[in-house]
Amino acid sequence: MHAYRSHTCAELNKSNVGDTVRLSGWVHRVRDHGGVLFIDLRDHYGITQVIADGDSPVFAELEKVRSEWCIRIDGNVLQRDESLVNPNLPTGEIEVFVRDLEVLGDAGELPLIVFGDQEYPEETRLRYRFLDLRREQMQDNMKLRSDVVMSMRKRMWDAEFREYQTPIITASSPEGARDFLVPSRLHPGKFYALPQAPQQFKQLMMVAGFDKYFQIAPCFRDEDPRADRSPTDFYQLDMEMSFVEQQDVFDTIQPVLRGVFEEFGGGRKVDTNWPQISYKDAALWYGSDKPDLRNPIKMQVVSEHFAGSGFAIFSKLLENEGTEIRAIPAPKGGSRKFCDRMNKFAQQEGLPGMGYIFWRDQGEGMEAAGPLAKNIGPERTEAIRRQLGLHVGDAAFFLGGKPKAFEKVAGRARDVIGEELGLTDKDRFAFAWVVDFPIYEQDGETGKIDFEHNPFSMPQGGMDALNGNPLDVLGYQYDLACNGYEILSGAIRNHKPEIMFKAFELAGYGKEEVEKRFGALVNAFQYGAPPHGGCAAGVDRIVMLLADQENIREVMMFPMNQRAEDLMMDAPSVPDNEQLRELHLRVIPQE
Repeated sequence: MHAYRSHTCAELNKSNVGDTVRLSGWVHRVRDHGGVLFIDLRDHYGITQVIADGDSPVFAELEKVRSEWCIRIDGNVLQRDESLVNPNLPTGEIEVFVRDLEVLGDAGELPLIVFGDQEYPEETRLRYRFLDLRREQMQDNMKLRSDVVMSMRKRMWDAEFREYQTPIITASSPEGARDFLVPSRLHPGKFYALPQAPQQFKQLMMVAGFDKYFQIAPCFRDEDPRADRSPTDFYQLDMEMSFVEQQDVFDTIQPVLRGVFEEFGGGRKVDTNWPQISYKDAALWYGSDKPDLRNPIKMQVVSEHFAGSGFAIFSKLLENEGTEIRAIPAPKGGSRKFCDRMNKFAQQEGLPGMGYIFWRDQGEGMEAAGPLAKNIGPERTEAIRRQLGLHVGDAAFFLGGKPKAFEKVAGRARDVIGEELGLTDKDRFAFAWVVDFPIYEQDGETGKIDFEHNPFSMPQGGMDALNGNPLDVLGYQYDLACNGYEILSGAIRNHKPEIMFKAFELAGYGKEEVEKRFGALVNAFQYGAPPHGGCAAGVDRIVMLLADQENIREVMMFPMNQRAEDLMMDAPSVPDNEQLRELHLRVIPQE
C-alpha cells in the first residue's frame, strides 16, 4: 500500500464496503459522542467521515487530535445506516473505521477556523493565507481560476493562436501607471522595469511575422488598490493579430470569452448579443464607460424642458456654455420615500441633491408630484414623462451642469436605482463593446492637449484626422464591459511612424522624445510593419465575476493587502547594507 493513501477523501463509496484503505488529510472537525469519535477527514478533493470507538487500537491517540492536524489513517470501509447517509457528500454512504493512525503534522492554536463560514479581518486572512486557502470557498475559487485559465488556453489554441512568452525584466515604458523599477547590479545607476503589459513586445512580434500571438501574461503596475484591482500584479489573457480590423478582433475574442462564461457561469444566462456603444453614448446613457447592461435604465438629455422654466437653478445653469440637464428614469420608483432616499444618496456623493418628479394616480387621472413638478408646470412635466416613457408609479431624477462634473455620480445613482427597484437582472452576464474612444483631452486650466487614452491606437481617419481639431480625433480603441466591470481593453495599433510622430506631436512630445521612449517600436516600424491589433482580458476580474465575488483578492492565491503589503511574506522588506552596496544604492531616510 502507498505510504500515505490508497484513495483520496472523495473517492470511497458503497462499492468499497469491506475494503481496507489508507487516507491522508486534515482533521476538518471532531465530534465526540461519548466513547465514539467521528472525524471529518478532508483533503483537496473532498471529505470522508472516519470513526473510532473503544475497539479501535488507536482510540486513545485519536482522542488527542485537533482541528487542522494533518494525519494518516488506515481502516475498514463500513456502510452507513440508511438513516445516517449524508446525500451532500460523494462519500456520504460510507465511513471508515480507524485501525491505525500516524500524525503527519500537528497544529497549534488556530488564528482562524477553517471549518464553517466565520468572517475574519482581512489582515488575519492574508497573514495566515495558507490556512485561509484551506477553506472550502477559497479552494473552490482557486480551482475555478485554474480551470478558467486552462479553458482560455485551449480556446485560443483552437482559434489557431500560439502562446509565446515575453520578458519579465525590461525597460521602463510609460503606459498609464507607475512602473516597478529594478536596479541593475551590472550597470550602476540604471534600472530595469517589470512590464506593465507585454504591449510593445507583442507588437514587435507582429512586425516579426508571427501573425497570431497569445499569452496568459503577468503584468506589474504600481497602482492604488480597489476592490476590483490589485495594487501590484495581475494576469491577463493577452493577444495580438496581424492584418486585421477592429471587427476581426471582436469576432475572434468574443466566442472565446462567451465560451468561458457559458462553461463556468453556473447556469447563469450569458448574452449572445454584445452591442457596440460609442464612448460618448456610454457616458450619456449610463454615466460610465463600463456600463452594466443588466440594468435597463438609460439616461437622457432633457435640457429643453428646463430652459426658461420656473425652476431657476436649472434654467440659469443652462445659460452657461457646455451645460445640460440629464434625467435618470426610475420605473416603479414613484414614492416620495424612495425619491427622498435617492436625494440623500446624491448629497452623500458630494452633490447638493438630485431633483425628482414622480407620477401618481389621483383618481381623476395622473398627477406629477415633487418640487420640480410644481416649479416647471404640468405641460413640461408631461413632455418629460412622454420622452422618458414613464407611467403612473414611476419617477425620474435630474442632474445638471457640465457632464464631466456629474456623470460619474449619475452613473452610480443609476446603479443604485436599478438595484433598489429590482430592475437589475442578477442571473445574467451582459456584455457591451465600448468603442470610439477620444484619443486626446484638454486640461481645463492650462488648455494643454494630452492623451486621454492609449497613445498607440490608430486614429480613425489616419493622418487626415490629426490635421484637424485634436479633441475630435477618435481612436480604434475599445473596451469590453461585463456587469459593470471593464474586463478587456484593446486597440488597432498605430503602425505607421509618420502618424505616430504626428500623434505624439499634438500631445507635446517631440520626435526625439518619442524615439527615446519607444525606440524599439519606432525602429521596427521602419521595416515593413503590418497592420495589427489585439486586446487583453483581465483573468482575475473574469474569475471574480464567475465566482460571484466582489473583491479580486478572493480569487488570487497570494494577494497583497490594500496598502500593497504581503503580510505573510513581510514584503516589501528593508534590504541589508550588502545588497545596497552591490546595487550602488543608498536609502535616504524619510523626514
